[in-house]
Amino acid sequence: MDWLSHISQINWLAVLLAFISSVVIGFVWYMPAVLGRRWMQAIGKTEEDLKNIDGGAGIWIPMMLASALTSILLAILISALELNTFLAGGFFALVLALVFRAGGHVIHNGFAGRPSEVTVIDAGHDILAMTIAGAIIGAMQ
Repeated sequence: MDWLSHISQINWLAVLLAFISSVVIGFVWYMPAVLGRRWMQAIGKTEEDLKNIDGGAGIWIPMMLASALTSILLAILISALELNTFLAGGFFALVLALVFRAGGHVIHNGFAGRPSEVTVIDAGHDILAMTIAGAIIGAMQ
């Protein structure tokens, strides 16, 4: 597992900025005034429903952990592949997001019978967030 040896070469400031950008993009993306209202309609929920989800603030912990791990893994892979520019890091992350994140949404939402609008909104968020995160990391290599 030679790629793990690149952990020591991670720019932790880049990882932090990539993580923050992902969280901010998600916050803005799912705001009711942006795509949140359409997303809620597509999943059949209201703002009130989402405010009353079991778990309270604890629902945010897995999301934050997943975003942090995504940024760390992107940093390791971008370093291992020596993608040391904004465009190279962003393009690499875009390809990963299209194949793994958007592809996962297509598969899971398709079998769950969710409306295609849910898939487009969620996949669009993941594609944008990962691409920006990869671009930040690539630029700061």
